[in-house]
Amino acid sequence: MHIALVHRKGPAQFRYLAQNFAEDGWKVTLITQSAESRIRGMKIITYAGGTAQEVSGPAAGSSLMLPHVSAGSRVAEILSKIASREGAPDIVLGHIAWGGMLFVKDALPDTPALGYCEYYFQPAGGDSGFDPTESVGLRELQQMRLRNSTQLTTLDQLDGGISPTHWQRSRYPSLYRPRISVIHEGIDTNRARPDHSATFELPDGTMFAKGDPVITFASRDLEPYRGFPQFMQAASIIAKRNPEARFVVAGGDGVSYGKARDDGLTWREALMRETALPPDRIHFLGQLPHSSLMRLFQVSAAHIYLTYPFVLSWSFLEAMSCGCAVIASATAPVEEVVSDGENGRLVDFWSPQEIAETTLEILRHPGAFSRMRSAARQTVISRYGLMSCLNQNRKLIERMTGTRHQYPAAGIDNRGIYEEKTPTGDIRL
Repeated sequence: MHIALVHRKGPAQFRYLAQNFAEDGWKVTLITQSAESRIRGMKIITYAGGTAQEVSGPAAGSSLMLPHVSAGSRVAEILSKIASREGAPDIVLGHIAWGGMLFVKDALPDTPALGYCEYYFQPAGGDSGFDPTESVGLRELQQMRLRNSTQLTTLDQLDGGISPTHWQRSRYPSLYRPRISVIHEGIDTNRARPDHSATFELPDGTMFAKGDPVITFASRDLEPYRGFPQFMQAASIIAKRNPEARFVVAGGDGVSYGKARDDGLTWREALMRETALPPDRIHFLGQLPHSSLMRLFQVSAAHIYLTYPFVLSWSFLEAMSCGCAVIASATAPVEEVVSDGENGRLVDFWSPQEIAETTLEILRHPGAFSRMRSAARQTVISRYGLMSCLNQNRKLIERMTGTRHQYPAAGIDNRGIYEEKTPTGDIRL
């Protein structure tokens, strides 16, 4: 059997699934603009990305479609060449947001196509309009509709879809929801696990261990979508009330979502100036290797996770799986996972004071929250455990391809990878 995966920067959400299929003897091909990691037994074919053309006025969102159309055309060309030279893949699974899946059915009309449906933009109830200081006008609404057009065109031809959470699925138009299954990609709870003997060393040699008053925060990038300003304001309050507390922050200075600041400062630079937090109390580590991030969670006394109503972060579920005492925003994607007082604490995203008070309570009485920590891990094991999610994904793919397979244990092995590409993005088959 042959599965083709399509992702702008893969394998990303398909990492564990690709590993699992490769271990089971499937042929696995990743079609991507740039591969973020390699997996043993997975073939990688890269294509050149498109260039966005500047478009002014209300139709500025259409500039997003130009690279999407280019990506879709290149993926369709690659799939057509694969089909002509070695036969069509048995199924194509791809992320639907960036255009790669736009023309899959044109290239392979008889091949099942399954889309990863991560987030559909709506004018209310999600990230748009969540910040009360930002208005959503006619131009923003027009751009949002254009931004969704790639997904809508893709959804119209897909045989099925996958969303990682019920809330993310609920964002999609009701017409398409019956085709979308809710299956998370899975959390490796054997790697993300509590370890009371764990230690974490800072670049300056400072060593933290379990029991130290370490408050953690992690995000791909430190920005408003993930509540970084509110975290920093809360940290300023906590630092004044608890002189022993130390803050360790993982995340880059880029912008993954939303917009950069107009003054040219990073959000980290701006918030350090605004809060005047003593530099020796807070440690910014940039984007950490996964193993280091797990050690950080293992020594965390309290982990703060804040997010707009948006895509739920893997790191949040991994922190829970490590047994962290999580203080999380009472926003829709989080509320699907956390019940206040049972497996975490929910706080008002916009209230640094409430975030700080809740964190201080956990620091004062760490033993009182041991049951909550255990419940956090059990939530991830029971609902987002890797093997369970892999099995669900595989069963869906089996139904679409008419195959039956056993489910081997999943592992990650980066040996034996090979890649085929040229400087221009042309494929060699």
